[in-house]
Amino acid sequence: MPVRRKGKRSHRFDNVDHALILFNKMIEKYPKPSIMEFTKLLLAPIVRMKHYGIVVSMCSQMELWGISHNAYSLNILINCCCKLGRIDFGFSVLGKMLKLGVEPDVVTFSTLLNGLRNQNKIFEAVSIFDEMIERGYQPHLIAYSTILKGLCKTGNTDRAVRFLRPMESRGSEPNIVAYNTILDCLCKKGLLKEALDLFSEVKVKGIRPNIVTYSCLIHGMCNSGQQEEATRLLNEMVDNNISAYNPNIVTCNTLVDAHCKEGMVSKAEDIVAAMIKRGIEPNVVTYNILINGHCLQNKMDKARRVLQLMIEKGCAPEIVTYSTMINGYCNGKRLDEAMELFHEISRKGPILDTVKYNTLLQIMFQLGRVSTACKLFRKMLASGQIPDIVTCLILLNGLCKTGHIEEALKLFEAMRNSGLELDIVPYTILIDGLCKVGHIKVAKELFHQLSDNGLKLNVYTYCIMINGLCKDGLPDEAYRLFGSMGDNDCSPDSCCYNVMIRGFLRNNSTSKATQLLTEMVGKGFSADIFTATLFMDFIVHSNRSILL
Repeated sequence: MPVRRKGKRSHRFDNVDHALILFNKMIEKYPKPSIMEFTKLLLAPIVRMKHYGIVVSMCSQMELWGISHNAYSLNILINCCCKLGRIDFGFSVLGKMLKLGVEPDVVTFSTLLNGLRNQNKIFEAVSIFDEMIERGYQPHLIAYSTILKGLCKTGNTDRAVRFLRPMESRGSEPNIVAYNTILDCLCKKGLLKEALDLFSEVKVKGIRPNIVTYSCLIHGMCNSGQQEEATRLLNEMVDNNISAYNPNIVTCNTLVDAHCKEGMVSKAEDIVAAMIKRGIEPNVVTYNILINGHCLQNKMDKARRVLQLMIEKGCAPEIVTYSTMINGYCNGKRLDEAMELFHEISRKGPILDTVKYNTLLQIMFQLGRVSTACKLFRKMLASGQIPDIVTCLILLNGLCKTGHIEEALKLFEAMRNSGLELDIVPYTILIDGLCKVGHIKVAKELFHQLSDNGLKLNVYTYCIMINGLCKDGLPDEAYRLFGSMGDNDCSPDSCCYNVMIRGFLRNNSTSKATQLLTEMVGKGFSADIFTATLFMDFIVHSNRSILL
């Protein structure tokens, strides 16, 4: 609907249909509105609505009606072509501009640069940038930043650093955003010395670092295990006594996480205490990091105290918080406390969605609480949550691992009948479960169904089937399957060789095991610890070497 503001007419659209109605009305007018009216009233607003294809169509119709474009409207058209991923059309519009005598401006070239960068055609973008310079255009910082981001994104960090130098001579002093782009890339590539050298250059030139600058460096230091240096940088931010330099919670959490992963949980807690003194309150991520740090060191009482503190501070625990705690209790063999915490989630924990139910189902199976897992699944269905393929795989794997093969077979049939597109994973899980309970005949039938169902066999599935046959006393059949792997474009790897060799040894086919060992070594593989132990046991018990 048209509205007036300060004597100038503009339009606000509820949807693109209203814009199309206005476009048709304007086209029918006589004399036709100017290109400026079309651009301001229609093209620019529709671009903001991200209907780029409609803008391209409108521009074509305007030409047919004899409405001449100007630099502004053609720049909009180039931008739309780039947004649609058709940079080639964008260059066609540039050609049209030159043909019509419309002089491209810095916006034209910057738009094309951005389009090339988004398609990872960074060297073409550099060529366009050089052409801008040759034509006498003075690129603005956005154009420089576009090139710098593209070079860094494609890993050309050295060239990005060199690209900074001409900026100064051309009168475009790099700002902190430009430097941050390169610093981030250097840190992610582990080039911390180069990053710190560039950081020193920033400070020497009197350019003020900001929170992004320090965050990049702190992340880089933490990722390379230089926690002390990262802490020094964090303190430097505060010591500058400039409010813009105050660290944010993300930066602090990075430092806390790095210390916890190195087992320095007490130092991590000192950092959190310092955060609080500076007015930065820990968030759920901070508490989760500390809880995980204590769990990794099997200090569950300390982890529980952090959880309690978290709740007292009004920071609601997430499902990740509880699952970390439960896993910690499980690893410490404190199953009763794990179950107690599980029931606490049911009473007052977060509202569960499918992802959260999946997490808890996984934990219950890890605890060996199959009946509890099944009850939880029924509760999930009753709550209206729809199980996804991940839910089904967790249930299938849990049932197979705990020997509930009949229930697993029923679930598998339900999965096939439900219309879910099953890949090789559920088949492999079930084949493994069948082999482990000695149902080798059913496992073989399911294995041979794979190709019939259009599924490509992988090395892992072959290993499971070969191992199952060997354990069932069928090493020769296993070896025939082993030999057929190449026919299905699935060459045996080190794992397959080791499984087959162990199968021969367990079935007293030592000569075949020795021959296969020689073949394996010839292919550049080696015996794993389990295979080597079996060979050693045979040598000790037989009092001779099988290698002679």
